[in-house]
Amino acid sequence: MAVGVLALQGSFKEHIACLRKLGVEAVEIRKPEQLAGLSGLIIPGGESTTMAKLAEKNKLFPALREFGSSGKPIWGTCAGLIFLADKAVGVKEGGQELLGGLDCTVHRNFFGSQLNSFEVELPVPALATQEGGAETTRAVFIRAPAIVGVGSSVEVLAEYPLSPSQTAHSPEQVILVFLKSISVQTLVSAFTT
Repeated sequence: MAVGVLALQGSFKEHIACLRKLGVEAVEIRKPEQLAGLSGLIIPGGESTTMAKLAEKNKLFPALREFGSSGKPIWGTCAGLIFLADKAVGVKEGGQELLGGLDCTVHRNFFGSQLNSFEVELPVPALATQEGGAETTRAVFIRAPAIVGVGSSVEVLAEYPLSPSQTAHSPEQVILVFLKSISVQTLVSAFTT
């Protein structure tokens, strides 16, 4: 199995290293033709506007959309989530092109600047039930986006209740982990076997 990591900007090296540590062939993706033959794709954290501009410059959008419509798994981490969302709010002036494909609305930099970063133990019962793991996981929020809405095809796995100061521009909770028509076991298997 070969998993690609979009290597335009951001934390692609860390994702490549993690995949290789798991024994997975990891491929840095910078050109459309590099998507051929991949089993899955990871779009890493970084700066989503820059990532989108570089993807446009390298003529990657059509190939990425075709890859996404093929049914192969795509994982988006932080900026990657923004990139994959069907709709984004809080984007920079002039907006940014989104890859789309995930039936959600993402609020970019929802949790503020790096000074507002924090960590919490987040209940994720589905992981304990389906994977035999702990019922909570450590969640780290560093200039993090938030999913503020999902469509009917999305299974929500975890939510984070907001403080009163955070609800001024949002619902009372935000969705942190979600999957589109795929089980946790399928997702884990897609990237680890």
